[in-house]
Amino acid sequence: MKKIIKSKYIVAATLGLFLSACTNLDEQVRDEVLGAGSISGEATLASVYDRMGDGTFVDNGGMIAMQDYASDMAMLPTRGADWGDGGKWREMHEFTWTPASPVINDNWLKLTNGISRSINAIGVLNAGEDDNKQLFLAEAKAMLAFYTFHCFDLFGQAPYRDPFLDPVSNTNPTVMRKASEYIDQLILDLEEQIPNLATLGESRTHTGRFTKEAAYALLADMYLNRAVFKDRYNATSDFDYTEAAVSGTGNDMDRVIYYTSLLINNGRFKLAENYFANFSLGNDAGSEHIFAIAQKVDGIRSGDNDLAYMSQERNQRQSPKNRGTNGSCITPEFFASWEGNHEDPRFTRKYRYADGTWFKNDGSDTSVPATDRVAGTSEIWFHFNRGIQYGQQYGPNLLTTGKFEMDGDRVKVVALNIEKNTKTPMDFTPEMKFDNPLESVLSTSQLNQGARCFKWEFDPASFSGAGNGESRVDVPLYRLGHMYIMRAEAYFRNGVVASALDDVNILRTSRKREAELYDEADRAGKALVSLDEAQLYKEIGFETYWEMKRRPQMIRFGKAENAGTAKSETQPFRRIFPIPQSTIDVSKYIKQNSGYAGAED
Repeated sequence: MKKIIKSKYIVAATLGLFLSACTNLDEQVRDEVLGAGSISGEATLASVYDRMGDGTFVDNGGMIAMQDYASDMAMLPTRGADWGDGGKWREMHEFTWTPASPVINDNWLKLTNGISRSINAIGVLNAGEDDNKQLFLAEAKAMLAFYTFHCFDLFGQAPYRDPFLDPVSNTNPTVMRKASEYIDQLILDLEEQIPNLATLGESRTHTGRFTKEAAYALLADMYLNRAVFKDRYNATSDFDYTEAAVSGTGNDMDRVIYYTSLLINNGRFKLAENYFANFSLGNDAGSEHIFAIAQKVDGIRSGDNDLAYMSQERNQRQSPKNRGTNGSCITPEFFASWEGNHEDPRFTRKYRYADGTWFKNDGSDTSVPATDRVAGTSEIWFHFNRGIQYGQQYGPNLLTTGKFEMDGDRVKVVALNIEKNTKTPMDFTPEMKFDNPLESVLSTSQLNQGARCFKWEFDPASFSGAGNGESRVDVPLYRLGHMYIMRAEAYFRNGVVASALDDVNILRTSRKREAELYDEADRAGKALVSLDEAQLYKEIGFETYWEMKRRPQMIRFGKAENAGTAKSETQPFRRIFPIPQSTIDVSKYIKQNSGYAGAED
């Protein structure tokens, strides 16, 4: 993983009543990704990056809940006595959240804290005399745009203070910027930083730092969603994607094509033949990664990856000392979208041990080698397959002695049962049947419901015991596959369907299945002969599922209001979340979003 510096600083900042009420601004700055040779300015910039990996983009209650559970792709139902928590997980998928919802409140605090850290870093760096002042300032300003963009996406507005003025001065008030009015300026602000940002790999940068390449990816995202930001409540989802661009030539989609092409044509990046390599241990050197969260922070903060931990059942054990948690699952709608595409290399992948043994997870397995060990321990490491898992599951049996059941010197493989209802086979059913169709509540006899996502590799090496979600697997926020599918959407919205189809087919055919199990002709995914809007929406899901990107895709394709499993038809105002009531209660100038209690509609 990344070289970590271990010095710590205390940085105090006050952004007025609003931000001080929303965030803890007395931050212990964690120098997590910048490398050796820390100084104060560098340390305060490190705190800006730390906000991404400290829960926001890796934790079940962060962007996973906001962007994936609040979509047609994933949900976290109540499972018997587990995951009730006052209904806070259910309401994300059921679209019944309110200004008092804890998940929404927590993420407002995280994102506005990212904004406040960025503003503080800009002020500190501007006042200093660091040799890398220009570069670090550009990164801090770019990260301010990054957090503001996500705040705009989720909440439709974001706080701001001038970073070059006294933060406690009455002449430097906090203001709220609305996405519809400020997205153009945010694009210009980020474009302005490009000359001063480093090219990836130069000036000690890596995928955990904001570089020119990260700016291209974020700008493509901004342009792709600009029309939605400007007309969020459009009743028919008829957004104007071909409005003249803020800068450069052409329309918004032309700029998406321009910025994604800069990355697609950059020889540094290459599509991974094994799709799941993007989400595996060692992926910090991944060929597709453009901007990612550097996970494992030695001596300061352990990595976190609920993207892997949440879906696996409690009896699915990678080693005798750790397990999954039987939480989140794939919706029936998203599973059904893969019909006819189960041979796509992005759907699932089997694991092969060094001696040639395949774990097929189909009942034919009787044992696997016990030679793989969890790093730094003598514990056996059992590898489950990757991708979307459904049907009866198989794996090791944990004995009362705390060891795996063995078959000689090999790990015995058996049909698994649900941990909290041992009479129920671990048969993950793609269909989900709730006693109340609009409430995602399962009884103890229904704990097996829902296909599961094993897209991300489960890392057992940091585990001191069952139940935590530490990980050394970096989390790509932008990667090359995203650029191809974003460009395909932009081509399609510009009416250049042939070019959109080309990009979709590059993704489909570049990914390949296991070389040892398939003839070369059967390894690659199959190309499409035509492309319409419905198929494009599926293809976007095939490439980007379980990466905290689904909700904006639903909005762009007019799907957000649709009824679905445990979700009734909803109104357009739920395309954005409410401002937490606790924030409105301490502010005289912030207004609630339209449609929610207390809004001045």
